Amino acid sequence: MNIIRRILAFFSLNSKTKLLFIEAFINLGKARYLKSIAFSKVAPSLGEQMKETPLSPITSNKEELANISKAIHIMSRYTLWESQCLVKAIAGMKMLEKRGIESTLYLGTAKDKNGELVAHAWLRSGSSYISGAEVMHQFTVVAKFAKEIKTNKLDR
Repeated sequence: MNIIRRILAFFSLNSKTKLLFIEAFINLGKARYLKSIAFSKVAPSLGEQMKETPLSPITSNKEELANISKAIHIMSRYTLWESQCLVKAIAGMKMLEKRGIESTLYLGTAKDKNGELVAHAWLRSGSSYISGAEVMHQFTVVAKFAKEIKTNKLDR
């Protein structure tokens, strides 16, 4: 019964939201595949290593950033595969890149209560956090990747 309610809820959404949720689902799948590949092969597609995009607020994209974040978080609960922090961050980065929006993906490490090393990933665009912000302060940044959007000289 629960699955039927969720399907009905999905079909009651407007077309724009449905398409965004489908896009998030597909990007989560692609990101999960990328996670299964050696990181050294994936890293170049994440942007310029150890660089950050500006922290300045992007007011023109605020609603779009919030919608992408929401879509990734919601759809990650419905994937048949693991869609945790790194998968969400990569999926979000690819969705932002498609829209010409810059972002920075962060990788961090920390020790858990048992002294074991744990890792976390989060994504930021401007002053907005798209994924992983809820626990990012517990981690030390060990890598970051800036996905800058190159503009045409004619666009300037």
